[in-house]
Amino acid sequence: MTTSQAYLDLEVRFRRLNAVEGAMAILNWDRSTNMPPGSAEDRGEQMAALGVIAHEIISAPQVGDLLDAAAESADRLDAWQAANLREMRRAWIHATALSPALVEAMARATTRCEMAWREARPHNDYVGLKPHLQAVLDLVRETAQAKADRLGVSPYDALLDQFEPDGRAARIDVLFAELESFLPDLLQRVLERQAALPEPLPLPGPFPVEAQRRLGVEMMKAVGFDFTKGRLDVSAHPFTGGTPDDVRLTTRYDEADFARALMAVLHETGHGMYEAGLPAEWRHQPVGKARGMVLHESQSLLLEMQACRSRAFVIFAAPRMRAAFGGVGPAWDADNILRLYTAVRPGFIRVDADEVTYPLHVILRYRLERAMIAGDLSLDDLPAAWNDGMQRSLGIRPPDDAQGCLQDIHWPDGAWGYFPTYTLGALAAAQLFQAANAADPAIEPGLAKGDFAPLYRWLRHNVHGKGASLSTDALLREATGAPLQSAAFRRHLERRYLQG
Repeated sequence: MTTSQAYLDLEVRFRRLNAVEGAMAILNWDRSTNMPPGSAEDRGEQMAALGVIAHEIISAPQVGDLLDAAAESADRLDAWQAANLREMRRAWIHATALSPALVEAMARATTRCEMAWREARPHNDYVGLKPHLQAVLDLVRETAQAKADRLGVSPYDALLDQFEPDGRAARIDVLFAELESFLPDLLQRVLERQAALPEPLPLPGPFPVEAQRRLGVEMMKAVGFDFTKGRLDVSAHPFTGGTPDDVRLTTRYDEADFARALMAVLHETGHGMYEAGLPAEWRHQPVGKARGMVLHESQSLLLEMQACRSRAFVIFAAPRMRAAFGGVGPAWDADNILRLYTAVRPGFIRVDADEVTYPLHVILRYRLERAMIAGDLSLDDLPAAWNDGMQRSLGIRPPDDAQGCLQDIHWPDGAWGYFPTYTLGALAAAQLFQAANAADPAIEPGLAKGDFAPLYRWLRHNVHGKGASLSTDALLREATGAPLQSAAFRRHLERRYLQG
């Protein structure tokens, strides 16, 4: 059967759109790594202009007609083309819900706010950030309402849908309620168990940044990261950017604690490996993109938490850590490092949180941002609401806003609706890692030798190579036998922290 001309015309348009979005991704990476702070306004203009160009490509009047014409001859499409057409329409609905003026205003506002956040966080200056954040929040609310009207969902669900297709607060509420039904008790039992053991030996620093960087690169190469198509840099907040053929990872270093940077590197490497593993033949089309941020976060957390905090991996990594920093003595033994890596303690900073307390950080942010989008919580009241929530969920109260509501880049950057995908990703990571090990007994022994090939063969086949051809639940059913649920995550926590 001959593919319809309307569909072929759409492929050309979306390939061009992908190129513009790729250029924006590199500019965004540069903004966070190399760009001089005085260049923010100029970069904001560039991002706004490219944002409008991208919006014009996808929202041109003829695109809707082409989508309808291609749908009328859908019997001429193969399975991947049909999935691509579905993803094209989804992207078109999201884009055409917004006016070019709103797209442009959002690009400018988030650029200003992110640069203001970089200054505000180290100086504990929430008051200085607040007017910039208010401008972003106002535009996010406008965006949420416009998309809600097109999608027929609530404003917050419309924001969720940007990051996780068909993501809905009602489903998240059920999963988060399940977590809250067992996490507090499990946390208490873990704390009691660890308190009954001798304290693990601290690793003596300082740890020079260059030595940390070399260790991170060594671990990335062991995982399989391709440095001919990617790089590692420094930013105020670790992230993965760029494109599948030009993956840009970042971390931040602390000379008093090398594990913070190393685990951030491994986390971002998980994201990067997913991007690089997406189906090459669909690289420039919507169906060739990642399914959504639940699966994306599952890949970063599967590598960082499931694989690289396992006993098997620490057996491989411990001697390399010792060599990297010239370590001597029993503190550098694998058993001691494993205990340090799996220590559980409530803390203020989400990105440094252990597996047991991390979901509670995310649940707090999820509820706060829902309240702000709904207009039930003002930015004036955000710091106190944050601190009260930390007190309720973790029994600790941040001493300042830098360790409280200023710590994350997501809201200044306009990523409202993103936070729940972290914990949903942790649930998916547990399901996938358990299924992978059941399918291939060579995976765990491989980690002990620094051989990630068995794990990534399974992930390439069952996750990465699927692109956006399946829904998250459909992919998880095929790979693990069940849709997204909390049971595997609970089993993982109990096995590692109460039985290990």
